[in-house]
Amino acid sequence: MAMLDRTARSLLLAEIIAGLWLTLKYFFKPKVTLNYPYEKGLISPRFRGEHALRRYPNGEERCIACKLCEAICPAQAITIEAEPRTDGSRRTTRYDIDMTKCIYCGFCQEACPVDAIVEGPNFEFATETREELMYDKEKLLTNGDRWESELAAAISADAPYR
Repeated sequence: MAMLDRTARSLLLAEIIAGLWLTLKYFFKPKVTLNYPYEKGLISPRFRGEHALRRYPNGEERCIACKLCEAICPAQAITIEAEPRTDGSRRTTRYDIDMTKCIYCGFCQEACPVDAIVEGPNFEFATETREELMYDKEKLLTNGDRWESELAAAISADAPYR
């Protein structure tokens, strides 16, 4: 009986007809493919991309050189040097991140008490050499200035969950 059933299915081409029906069904549905360089998909507010150092609205950098991000980094990718200023506050003189070592865990962002170091929405930062992935303080501050509106929106969207 099973042999007769198998023979009938192969003669009637049931599998091919089922496959063609499935193809026809999806042929008329809207396409989900993105034409990547020209179309970009949505990014979650919690996306962890390129690092940035933020500034206060008056232009002063936020980092208070507490070195919590350096201490918590499991890859030891962050190097901070600081010195006291004339007004008694402490600010960084050197803030380096080796992006080749970074594992994008987000611990540095979570440890920062003043939201100075954040991981921004930029995921397109490919380089041709490894030296370009050694971020210094100026590069990080430039990233923060470039992405400030997106960073502030992502932090405010994430605030209820922190």
